[in-house]
Amino acid sequence: MLLQLLGISKYFPGVRALENVSLAIQAGEVHALCGENGAGKSTLMGVLTGNLQADEGELIWKGETVVIRGPAHATQLGIAIVYQQLSLVDSLSVAENIFANRPPRTFLGLIDYSALYQKTNHLLEALNLTSLRAKTRVSELSPGQKQMVEIAKALSQNPDLLILDEPTASITEQETQTLFRLIRQLKSQGRSVIYISHRLSEIFSIADRVSVLKDGIDQGTFPIAEVTTDLLVKKMVGRELRSESVQSTATPEVLLEVQSISGSGFEEISFRLHKGEMLGLAGLVGAGRTEIARALFGAKPVKTGRILLNDKPITITHPADAMRFGIGYIPEERKSEGLFSDRSIDENVVSVKLTAARRGRWYNAEQAETHAATFTRQLRIASYSPKQIVRTLSGGNQQKVVLAKWLLSDPQMLIIDEPTHGIDVGAKAEIYTVLRKLAASGKGILLISSELPELLALSDRILVIRQGRLAGELNRSMATEENVMALATGA
Repeated sequence: MLLQLLGISKYFPGVRALENVSLAIQAGEVHALCGENGAGKSTLMGVLTGNLQADEGELIWKGETVVIRGPAHATQLGIAIVYQQLSLVDSLSVAENIFANRPPRTFLGLIDYSALYQKTNHLLEALNLTSLRAKTRVSELSPGQKQMVEIAKALSQNPDLLILDEPTASITEQETQTLFRLIRQLKSQGRSVIYISHRLSEIFSIADRVSVLKDGIDQGTFPIAEVTTDLLVKKMVGRELRSESVQSTATPEVLLEVQSISGSGFEEISFRLHKGEMLGLAGLVGAGRTEIARALFGAKPVKTGRILLNDKPITITHPADAMRFGIGYIPEERKSEGLFSDRSIDENVVSVKLTAARRGRWYNAEQAETHAATFTRQLRIASYSPKQIVRTLSGGNQQKVVLAKWLLSDPQMLIIDEPTHGIDVGAKAEIYTVLRKLAASGKGILLISSELPELLALSDRILVIRQGRLAGELNRSMATEENVMALATGA
């Protein structure tokens, strides 16, 4: 047995993060860990990597009881982690990132770049990552290639245990298969992997065993061959999630009309969004979907073409213009672009509409807290107070805060990019319900998602973008994964 966590408990003020959790990892095993956002996965990994100290329990590493004093100590023991949020420096090369804190040096103490590049290329060849080059600047890489650099950086320390936190959240299917080949290679070498993911299909593809956490409590460990998707979901959320047939609420009335707009990353895009409609944007990573969304919100310029809202031409050159016209935007990168992570929930909720927290001419904190408390109840945001700092929330609850601030502003149109990125199945179902209610109230929703089942379940129509152009449109009856992918790839 490589690792045993026995009776681990961890408490924060007002929060029981972990209670009597036990976990065992065998040598040469791919062990999946799943649970809803806020279930305790990140806290447990924090204990394992030395970022947090357990209040109770015992950690046994290679047969000996240890107390991991910090991340550096974890590295010395042979434990490495790749977080969902990448830590690479775009302006540096692949080699400089992989050996950032320990580059080979000359006798004068300067970085020996010849040795650095040689060492990096040897590592990349050993990992079969031949598409990467040591001298390439990280800013030139795709999200999937960046993920591979992060993994190479972790493996450069030759760990016995590699922890991967949502490793496929921002990469393509082809890059996912490259990652899986690498994981199987590590397994064949006798190394172990803890694989954290909300994508249950991946867990069934790559894991040997799976452990489930719910509300900080261990729900059990199961051989992957002995569980079903339904059982895992029930263990994670404590209930069955039933798929339901939903009637379209789209009306004949056009809310937004886009006429032949072009900009950076897209050309000659035309479509209509109706009131009460959820219009999906599908396409491969880099196809231009996000660029279109950002242009409609004024974050990127529209060079040519026209935009009409309620049959009237409008000009959007800045997000303030879009907000004035009642257009909201939930970006894919919620932490860096959608939230003030170091501010409280109530401050974030009123950030789009500060007048909602105004009494007379002055900002009123009590009013802001009242709004936040209302949305905390409506959206089931798991927090101990509206004053809780947003960065301390789980990913699913952070996404609900982003949603809450736009709900307070009451937009007539909402653009939402990857609405459930890195979010568990329970929180997904809740967000789907909110989006359907918004559409039913007459709002228009432009939905971007890389998860085809999500697009198919939510969208009234799907527009497929390929290489910056509109490749086709599918109504609900024609929208299948096969048809979407055929248009997205040009097959």
